[in-house]
Amino acid sequence: MKNLKEIDRKSGSEIKAFQDKELQKMLSYLQKYSKFYQGVFSRIEVDINKIKTVEDLQQIPVTTKEDLFLNNDDFICVSKEKIADFITTSGTLGDPVTFAMTDKDLDRLAYNECLSFGVSGVKSSDTIQLMTTLDRRFMAGLAYFLGARRLGAGIVRVGNGIPELQWDTISRIKPDVIIAVPSFILKVIEYAENHGIDYKNSSVKKAICIGEPLRNQDFSYTTLAQKIKTKWDIELYSTYASTEMSTAFNECEAGKGGHQHPELIIVEFLDANNQAVKEDQPGEITVTTLGVEGMPLLRFKTGDIAYRYIEKCSCGRNSMRIGPVIGRRKQMIKYKGTTLYPAALYNVLADFDDIQDYFIEVSTNSIGTDEVVVNILTTNATKEFIKSIKDHFRAKLRVAPKIVIIDRKVLNAKKYPENKRKPQLFIDLRK
Repeated sequence: MKNLKEIDRKSGSEIKAFQDKELQKMLSYLQKYSKFYQGVFSRIEVDINKIKTVEDLQQIPVTTKEDLFLNNDDFICVSKEKIADFITTSGTLGDPVTFAMTDKDLDRLAYNECLSFGVSGVKSSDTIQLMTTLDRRFMAGLAYFLGARRLGAGIVRVGNGIPELQWDTISRIKPDVIIAVPSFILKVIEYAENHGIDYKNSSVKKAICIGEPLRNQDFSYTTLAQKIKTKWDIELYSTYASTEMSTAFNECEAGKGGHQHPELIIVEFLDANNQAVKEDQPGEITVTTLGVEGMPLLRFKTGDIAYRYIEKCSCGRNSMRIGPVIGRRKQMIKYKGTTLYPAALYNVLADFDDIQDYFIEVSTNSIGTDEVVVNILTTNATKEFIKSIKDHFRAKLRVAPKIVIIDRKVLNAKKYPENKRKPQLFIDLRK
């Protein structure tokens, strides 16, 4: 893709005019090549030529994860010969979905991540250490690699895990930036402390963080981020992305939400009835991809709930920003009259250094309401410690879930199953 001369710094009206024009191109493409959307347009009897603006999208039904799962092949808009790479979603909320990417889509992915690196202050002179997998049909690792090459930065593909190898690489290659899951950064720090590594004076100055929240709703650091910063004073940048979007939203130095790339994606914020929410209300992030050739999506509901911010950022960009994700709509818990999202539970658990690892299970009890069990791995199995955890939950969230102490073998079997690409931190057993 061509660089569109920093469209995110243009005026709001210019950005909107650009997106309205690109939307019309995308609708025409779907009408011509997408079996799934041809069926949608025929069923609702909408003349897509009359869809002129982003606001007009309300005339078209949303696309759901279930649609993708049940009609996976019908979303593919190209012949098999044009597919250059096959990727699958992580299956966080169910079975994975396959995404077909063409050469053009891979170029778009590289462009997206190059822009995202730039938002977070990564430069062509930097060397990046990738602490996430590049295999197992994972889009993010591939995006980081392609984006670094487009940016002109160096990159070393270490992959996830193995703190010893991470430090050996840092010692040998002296990267400026690491890309990692925040909780793994704590394990890297712990390894350094236990082996006498002077990590505070290493070459690493910045971390691009994925998979876990760094910010609270007021943009202050989460407990997890605070723990990292207290031990290792490096810059932390959070990101928001998904395979379905093929687009990332990175924080800039202001740390006030992830910036949209207007040339790559249209974003709506919808309520449970698929109506647009007011600007000061949280809504489900719903995306329409621009410039995707293999499997473009129209009004795809991500399941993630967040606020949006449209005022000009102090970094000079006018693009919309997505705030910290409050939670996934399907993961909402109604526990003893209190509405919770898993992230709130994670934040409480992060306050306890004696909790080595954990996962949360939610099920339906005998009276049909949600039951929450927090399974923890700890060396402190005293009644006093369990009581302190419950008291902390009550102080923070007004309710206290059941706490169960488990051993490493049980935790590994449930949280880190071999057939899953990501740890299963939240296990939903509800009917």
